[in-house]
Amino acid sequence: MRVLVTGGCGFIGANLCLYLVREAGCHVLNVDALTYAANPASLRPIADHARYRFLRADIADAGAMRQAIAAFAPDIIIHLAAESHVDRSITDAAPFLRTNVIGTHVLLQAATAYWQALPPERQCHFRFLHVSTDEVFGDLSLQEERAFSEQSPYAPSSPYAASKAAADHLVRAWHRTYGLPILITNCSNNYGPRQFPEKLIPRMIINALLGRPLPVYGRGENVRDWLHVEDHVRALFRVAQKGRPGRTYCIGGRCERSNIDLVRTLCRMLDEMRPAGTPHERRITFMPDRPGHDRRYAIDPTRIETELGWRPRLNFDDGLRQTVRWYLNNEDWWRPLLKRAAARGEGGILYEDGTGD
Repeated sequence: MRVLVTGGCGFIGANLCLYLVREAGCHVLNVDALTYAANPASLRPIADHARYRFLRADIADAGAMRQAIAAFAPDIIIHLAAESHVDRSITDAAPFLRTNVIGTHVLLQAATAYWQALPPERQCHFRFLHVSTDEVFGDLSLQEERAFSEQSPYAPSSPYAASKAAADHLVRAWHRTYGLPILITNCSNNYGPRQFPEKLIPRMIINALLGRPLPVYGRGENVRDWLHVEDHVRALFRVAQKGRPGRTYCIGGRCERSNIDLVRTLCRMLDEMRPAGTPHERRITFMPDRPGHDRRYAIDPTRIETELGWRPRLNFDDGLRQTVRWYLNNEDWWRPLLKRAAARGEGGILYEDGTGD
């Protein structure tokens, strides 16, 4: 099977490429523009593998996308390339609109032209999987028990979420209008190895290791549903192989935690694995809340569980412990990212304000 992955040098994309090559036995073309959050070092284990290829290209470049798809001749396109940091979208939404909306439109056009030219036996097996987020649904109150599902209305709160919602609608329109065999997934918060340090979990781990404050928005009462990235990439491949074209699948871990409880859990694990003389929890600081900060996310993954037989394998405590250990053992992966951020004058964005969930 030949799989073209966009954004394969990002967090989820890199873990997906590793899974597809090493476990699923696929031929993979990773298309990535190598923007600030990309890290080719994440792909070192397969960089020289015969079934893996990398192409540096922007998904908003129509010529490059047509050429890449035609040359590689994929059976599946899995579209992950996106700007994804909420705080950055509040500061400047333009890159989010260009990549998440215009880039998705360009990719859909190129994929449709390729699919329409395929022979019938290949055309019926081709799939275009668009990877989205639960943030398109807005938020839930802290008191209610319901969770987001495939029937939930869209109500995005941030420019980032709005750009992903727009992309979702484009993908659905291409199925309805042109018949392109699309699939969409909306996933809850991911965690695990190789996540860019502006996100909550790696940020807290790295700040703790460097003896820096652990900044938490508000009082840390915002709740997120967490899923290990290895379980997510298994779900993506399952959807790409067995999902029904035109369908959306919500992917979640049934694992809700408040931000403050999560940070305190990380502190206890770090006290055990990398003691610092005083408890790491003493470094927790609270700061003014983010504008439009969503209160709670929760996913009901019943459809993917019942239709496709997928369920998470890793429980949260084991997955979180594995993640902490990975960052402790891989300073050579994250320290260069700190230097790059400092060189761009972005140390504050990464390490002093916001949770970046």
